[in-house]
Amino acid sequence: MKFAIPYFLLSLGLSSLFAAEIPRPKPVEAVTEEALQQSIDQGIAFLVADQNKNGSWGNATKTKGLNIYAPVPGAHHAMRTGVTGLSIMGLCRNNPSDPKAIAAIEKSEKWLMDQLPRLRRADPTTTYNVWGHAYGIRALVALADYYKDDAEKVASYKKLADSQVALLFKQQEINGGWGYLDFDLTTQRPSGSPTSFTTATVLIAVHEAHERFGTEIPKAGAHIALRQIKRQRTPDGAFVYAEGHRNRPRYGINRPGGSLARSQVCNVALYEFGETKLIDQTDLDDWLDRLWARIGWIDIARKRPVPHETWFSNSGYFFFYGIHYAAMANDLLEDEERRKHHANHLATVLFGLQEKNGCWWDYPLYDYHRPYGTGYSLTALARCKQNLFGKAPISE
Repeated sequence: MKFAIPYFLLSLGLSSLFAAEIPRPKPVEAVTEEALQQSIDQGIAFLVADQNKNGSWGNATKTKGLNIYAPVPGAHHAMRTGVTGLSIMGLCRNNPSDPKAIAAIEKSEKWLMDQLPRLRRADPTTTYNVWGHAYGIRALVALADYYKDDAEKVASYKKLADSQVALLFKQQEINGGWGYLDFDLTTQRPSGSPTSFTTATVLIAVHEAHERFGTEIPKAGAHIALRQIKRQRTPDGAFVYAEGHRNRPRYGINRPGGSLARSQVCNVALYEFGETKLIDQTDLDDWLDRLWARIGWIDIARKRPVPHETWFSNSGYFFFYGIHYAAMANDLLEDEERRKHHANHLATVLFGLQEKNGCWWDYPLYDYHRPYGTGYSLTALARCKQNLFGKAPISE
């Protein structure tokens, strides 16, 4: 069990005076296979209806007078690529039988294969492209599993994934990880403040490419990226927002209530890369329980248009991102009953938040929010289906 201990008290050996119980969620009813499949089918139907004519998802429309910084056109190319990657994952991981959904996968595959190689940094201040590379890689892995009997297609996915991993490490920040903004020196190699969760997002993607395609991961690059995530972990198991927050570990966003979504992705990245002395089975399990027990802290930010305006400085766009990586963390648990416990909680949360049109969304972001929320949710539900009913049409 991990406890929330201030740094200066650790040095004094007073940690035993501040033991705290991990919050545990109240029990939920067991999810039925019928309800789970119905939710998945509705999500798939939304993505099919929402797909752009060119095969992608998302647009730089639905402006609201308050949007995140996004230099045109590069930032939107990055967003559309990342959102399309997530949508492809959501479809492929659920192996739809609907002919329209199958056609949607075919169209999106063509768009991704054409556009992903063109993705680059938007300008010296903005590196949103790392999100496009990361989810583009994971979409290629999902496509390789979906078209696993087509050796030619799988070979083309491997080739593109290899190049995308190389681009990510070429864009690795001077401080060792990855971020998405650089307003300081704006150097050729980014010199901003790497964020714990962006770094973890990238590492999980390259790990998937390595596992599926045998893609080589640069050892030195991976080492300093993992070191960056570990530097941003606090003694209570939370992860600070970014390198620049390390000297403010008790600032709201860096405390457990602000790290509920972030700890999931960072725990997964560290565990997958063998850091099991730092992140073990208990850590994975405890932080999942923390998420279900205290999910109100991030839910209260959901659909609010102003980033970081609520308690613990949470933003709406933390929500389904955190759910997605919570599903991955759950898959790493060895205890089958604990996996079922968390899968029931996860599915129950998603059932309650699915919109009437079948989508999920958490933050009004141009016209990207509905497909990205749906992509995150559908991939999470596919994992729930495996853990609860032993049915995962596409192996990972």
